[in-house]
Amino acid sequence: MEILDKLSRRGARIPAGASIEIGPDVDINRIAGEGVVIGSGCRIHGERTLILPGARLGAEGPVTVENCQIGPGVELKGGFFKDSVFLSGSSCGSGSHVREGTILEEQASIAHSVGLKQTILFPFVTLGSLINFCDCLMAGGTGRKNHSEVGSSYIHFNFTPSQDKATASLIGDVPRGVMLNQRPIFLGGQGGMVGPLRLNYGTVVAAGTILRKDELRPNRLIYGGAGKAGNIAVRVGRYSDASRIVKNNLAYIANLIALGHWYREVRALFIGAGFPQALLEGLLLVVHSAVSERMQRLKELAEKLKAAGNPALFDAWREIEEEINAQKENGGDRRLIDSFKEKMSTVIAHAGKDYVAAIKLLNAEDSGQGTAWLQGIVDTAMVAALKKFKV
Repeated sequence: MEILDKLSRRGARIPAGASIEIGPDVDINRIAGEGVVIGSGCRIHGERTLILPGARLGAEGPVTVENCQIGPGVELKGGFFKDSVFLSGSSCGSGSHVREGTILEEQASIAHSVGLKQTILFPFVTLGSLINFCDCLMAGGTGRKNHSEVGSSYIHFNFTPSQDKATASLIGDVPRGVMLNQRPIFLGGQGGMVGPLRLNYGTVVAAGTILRKDELRPNRLIYGGAGKAGNIAVRVGRYSDASRIVKNNLAYIANLIALGHWYREVRALFIGAGFPQALLEGLLLVVHSAVSERMQRLKELAEKLKAAGNPALFDAWREIEEEINAQKENGGDRRLIDSFKEKMSTVIAHAGKDYVAAIKLLNAEDSGQGTAWLQGIVDTAMVAALKKFKV
């Protein structure tokens, strides 16, 4: 109760203190007081847990938090949240199940009963209810009234009959997505996508459609009815299009690497009261773990492909791994970075440390320069890795 009393004196509202559990590993100095609300039945654990002013936990049901970094004005209304980062104004409805490797950037939201793991949602991206959306990165949209959206009862199929999860899907991309100036992507409800897939901006998928193919052209409407019925022989462990699977995984990893450099170089410019160093460290930790996760899943696929008689990825794995590790340290064209950061400093002088407002002040030429820098990182990582894979 002493901890709760300290939080209350700092301005936190804890209406049912006797029902709250705060673990001994929690650093009380990482929980703000001003405007924080901790509802009945909430449990908070983890030495890395960070809760910033205005965050509200448990409006619709008890919340369990383990080692999450929770930004200002975030609403976690009910559910379980572990090893994830939530930036300013993001929100999760009751029944959320959000596990490691997840980031919700500014004003991203999920409604009730949504499962996320190794999922990154860029600003404004909105997910409806009753969704399983693990192993995805989704971008697109320019604001709360023009955002990428996933309809209710949607599934990202991320586990194969061959029991691998080299299935992460890239919905949009990092180099253009971070500029908050792309057309939204819409995935209609009662549908799904079979990872690993890649979709371009402006894609609209009709409700009830199951996606099985990439769509790299922009502004396409995709629709489909029920699949054909059938009953044919199957041999689990056989991969009919291994090259596409490997390329899509490498594209996802390359985009994660670019996102890490964006956080280090650009997000770091916004360090302040609403975005402290600890929140940036949380973002970087998640991206680092996400790259490790995807590399591990791809390595497991290499072993399965070898067992199936296709050893190309396995034989090249050590060199691919070395190239990916090198690109994690290679931040791209230094001249482009420095020039873009100068432009960012100028817009920050006008918008202050409001990340979304500052990014939206960039003109087309400046955002294009930033995209060119990040795309260079993606392309370099892809070319280096694919050269070793020899496809």
